[in-house]
Amino acid sequence: MGRMSRRAFAVATLSALATTRGAAAAPQRLRATTEMRGMWLATVANRDWPSGTGLTAARQRDELTALLDEAVRRRLNTVIFQVRPTADALWPSPYEPWSQYLTGTQGRDPGWDPLGTAVEEAHARGLELHAWFNPYRVAIHADPTRLVASHPARKHPDWVVGYGGKLYYNPGLPEVRAFVQEAMLDAVQKYAVDGVHFDDYFYPYPVAGQSFDDDAAYDRPGGGFATRAAWRRDNIDKLVRETAARIARIRPGTQFGISPFGVWRNASTDSRGSDTQAGVETYDDLYTDTRMWVREGWIDYIVPQLYWNIGLAAADYATLVPWWAEVARASRTKLYVGEALYKAGAPAQGAAWQDPAELSRHLTLAEKYPEVRGHVFFAAKDVAADPAGAMARVVADHYRQPANPPR
Repeated sequence: MGRMSRRAFAVATLSALATTRGAAAAPQRLRATTEMRGMWLATVANRDWPSGTGLTAARQRDELTALLDEAVRRRLNTVIFQVRPTADALWPSPYEPWSQYLTGTQGRDPGWDPLGTAVEEAHARGLELHAWFNPYRVAIHADPTRLVASHPARKHPDWVVGYGGKLYYNPGLPEVRAFVQEAMLDAVQKYAVDGVHFDDYFYPYPVAGQSFDDDAAYDRPGGGFATRAAWRRDNIDKLVRETAARIARIRPGTQFGISPFGVWRNASTDSRGSDTQAGVETYDDLYTDTRMWVREGWIDYIVPQLYWNIGLAAADYATLVPWWAEVARASRTKLYVGEALYKAGAPAQGAAWQDPAELSRHLTLAEKYPEVRGHVFFAAKDVAADPAGAMARVVADHYRQPANPPR
């Protein structure tokens, strides 16, 4: 099937599939709608998939397609699949080793191609598949000797910075920036992915009492930056601009999106910021000028992680949605909202999240702002299990009919 005919087929059959799986039937005559309805499918530490390391290839494939079926059942249209969680690969890459989250051993061939399969199976279901990459995280431990001997980080130890009990590539090294782009874009070259997706990890989140040791890179001649913070932001800006340009050359029409932490800067820091009191500000702590990326239209979409409830004093969802809508106004960059489905019903998350209608209220509030073009839910395991019924409530209240993703 061609691309549009696949989607048309999926929309035509979606009501029947939902009914057979116990969802409420959609109306017989459907009005086409366009909005992002996405879910993240995280693989780092086997968060969503696979359910454990060392499963057979058949079991891994079955679990993956079951999650894609769940996306269809919930009338979602996009899956954001984490394919490079820790400087590794969920496809046969000439640059980096197979991910340990497949077999339990980094570098061991799992006997199949998860990314290739995900693209094929998602498209067969009328879903878009966005490949999610983490540019700079090397390991969620601090021991380089635990990496497979052929790992680029072992071949180039000068590229690596240990920080907060983890290992990272140094974003301040041009050779690192060139390498991570080659490694990531290998997947874009090989597969018909609908999007390339970065999350919120660029420079790492701050750890009290520790500093990210990039002195040698900062001291290289020719920098010309008044502060290290400005230099770090420029490093990330370069990654974003260069990646966008290379995606456009390699696979025109493929979208490039980023999902940052939800607060750019507090208004107490910068009058242009949001009326929040967040402990982390992406501009100052992660060295990412997310507001500028949207204003300048460097990326196709942005998904700020607004993982807070309505009425939270420090970071109110009802404050941040209009702030981001204003940022996106008149920009070519589409605005979607990242939603914390994983908090629903979790006792540690506070009283607001015990109400299964909290997330549905988020979507109702966001409907007031035309700049908001949809929502992405974290994450796939929670979409499937939905222990508090929050996802079912979203579907009943807002997703009574299918929708195409924005293009």
